[in-house]
Amino acid sequence: MTTIYLMRHGETLFNRLHKKQGWCDSPLTQLGIQQALVAKKYFKNNEITFDEAFCSTAERASDTLEIITPQPYTRLKGLKEWNFGRYEGQDEFLNPPQPYGDFFKTFEGEGETEVQERFNAAMLKIAKETTGQQILVVAHAAAIRAFMRLWEHTTEIPSLKRLTNCGILRFDFDSEQEQFHLQEVVEHDFSNLH
Repeated sequence: MTTIYLMRHGETLFNRLHKKQGWCDSPLTQLGIQQALVAKKYFKNNEITFDEAFCSTAERASDTLEIITPQPYTRLKGLKEWNFGRYEGQDEFLNPPQPYGDFFKTFEGEGETEVQERFNAAMLKIAKETTGQQILVVAHAAAIRAFMRLWEHTTEIPSLKRLTNCGILRFDFDSEQEQFHLQEVVEHDFSNLH
């Protein structure tokens, strides 16, 4: 059984400014760096090590991964965040209610099915081609939640309304059935961070 720790990146400048951030990028804030260090401590305290590591092509994801572990990693375009089209960089209050469905397709972005298919293909590639037992994947909130909704029929854990920065979803991959099973959601306490 392959275990995949699917984690969101740390807080970014656009997160702090409440701006849409899909395929566009912004740097981690000091808080985002501290959040990644908290996640690193979680893995260390629970004696979780990784045979392989992957992230999206966005720097906010690779920068977070590099804080978690110094090991080599692979960047995959399939792990990118939802493409919000002309909403990229706009204020988050303009968002429609979740789930987004095909809303962003009207604005040259992706629909939910497209995000799910792209992200799931990348996750299947990782799960089927890796030789390791424990894998770290650092990606993005909306894409992760869309992936979670795709596999909600294989778990009793309800879909998240929001995935906090550096939140972790632990999935087991059943290679015979080619199914992902969500086993645990880990949300950190950042109340002492500034």
